Amino acid sequence: MSATGARRLRMSLRFVLAAVYVAFGALHLAAADGFTPIMPPGIPFPREVVLVTGVCEIAGGIGLLAPATRRWAGAMLALYAVCVWPANIYQAFWHVHVAHLPDSWWYHGPRLALQPVLIWWALFAGGVVDWPFRGASGEAAAGSGERRLR
Repeated sequence: MSATGARRLRMSLRFVLAAVYVAFGALHLAAADGFTPIMPPGIPFPREVVLVTGVCEIAGGIGLLAPATRRWAGAMLALYAVCVWPANIYQAFWHVHVAHLPDSWWYHGPRLALQPVLIWWALFAGGVVDWPFRGASGEAAAGSGERRLR
């Protein structure tokens, strides 16, 4: 893929991911009680944790759109996706039913398997990584993954 194509892909993925995180963050805030059942039992203050995650999702989504915060937002959204993975695992393996969500492996299997893709997506959209769009010489195809987080 050309450098221009990689930049366009990154920008498109950035806008889609920002919209997804802002929408789901708003949903976490508006319907926090609907998300508390999937919280593993050892998590204290589950409703408050859901509310905080909603705020983090919204902040991360907005942060992806601002050049000054984009890289940190991408890194933090990737970390966020790692941190919420246990709740998804708990919901799947302990058969926790949540209203308005499918309760089968046709839902849980892809959701769990695609979590690493979501982690990569946040890192790529934030310009933290360029993989897999690097040239054979190792130069970044899109260029922005070369800078370090500050």
